[in-house]
Amino acid sequence: MSALPILSPTAPADADPSRIISPEAQWRPRLDRLRRVFAEGERWIVCFSGGVDSAFVLAVAVAERGDDVLALTAVSHSLPDEEREDCARQAQALGARHRFVQSDEMALEGFASNPSNRCYFCKSELYRVAQAAALDSGASHIADGVNVDDLGDHRPGLVAADEASIVHPLVQAGLTKADVRGAARSLGLDVWDKPAFACLSSRFPYGTRITPERLDRVGTVEQRLKAEGFRQVRVRYHGDVVRIEVRPVDLPRLVTEPLRSRIVQVCKDVGFLYVTLDLQGFRSGSMNEGLQQP
Repeated sequence: MSALPILSPTAPADADPSRIISPEAQWRPRLDRLRRVFAEGERWIVCFSGGVDSAFVLAVAVAERGDDVLALTAVSHSLPDEEREDCARQAQALGARHRFVQSDEMALEGFASNPSNRCYFCKSELYRVAQAAALDSGASHIADGVNVDDLGDHRPGLVAADEASIVHPLVQAGLTKADVRGAARSLGLDVWDKPAFACLSSRFPYGTRITPERLDRVGTVEQRLKAEGFRQVRVRYHGDVVRIEVRPVDLPRLVTEPLRSRIVQVCKDVGFLYVTLDLQGFRSGSMNEGLQQP
C-alpha cells in the first residue's frame, strides 16, 4: 500500500483529510474494544448511511455477529441516488443483511423550516424508523457511526440519539475518524478513504426552507463536480447564489477552462443566477460557523 499521511502535528496542511490515518499502535487496541462491544445483546441494527464510519461499524458487527446484524438505510430526498446504490453495494460485499426503509423527515415542520437544530428532527425520524425495525426483527440494540471527533461539533442529532437509547460503538471504543480510516483500511474496506458526506439538507443556511426541488438542485451540481473528479465537495444554497466548496488544492483546477464554464452552465441549468467559489475551500459544517457555540 502507498504511503499515507499519518495523523500528527506535522501532517501536510494540504493533505486530503479522507486519507489521513492514525498509526496502528493507536487504533489496534481500540478496534479490539469495538469488537467486544458487539458481545452484548443477541441482535443488532446498524444505521447504515454508506459512509466509512457506519460501514466500519457494520463490517465489525457482521464479523462478530453474522446474521444477528441488520443494516438499515433510510431513504429520503436528502440521500442522493448514488449514495443509495453504494449502500447496497457495500452491504452485499460485507455479506450483511440489508434493508432500505422510507423516512419522511420532509413532513416534519421542524425539519423543513431548517432551524439550527434541524438535525434533531432528521435523526428522530431515522431512529423512529429504526426502532420499528428493531421491534419487527427482535433486535435489542441500535447502533450508529458516531465517532469521538463528532462529539465536538454542533450535532443536535446526538440529543435524538440519547432519547432513543442509540449505541455509539465507535465512541465506546474510543475511535476517532483517523482511527476508523486506518482500521478500515487494514480490514480491506474500499471505502476507508471515502470523503465525508453529510445529508444534502446540510447545504442550506439555517432558516432557509428545505424543499425537494432545492435538494435536487444542490445534489445535481455536486454529482457533476464529483463526475469531474473532485473528491470532496459541498454545494451551498444561498437563494439565487450557489457557493461551491472544494479542497483548497483543487481551487486552481476549478477555475480553469473549459471546466469552469461547464460547471457554471450546470449551475445555471438548475436555476442558480450567480455562481461563486468559496476561497476558504471545503470545511465540514461550514453552515455552523455563524452559530454561537457553547
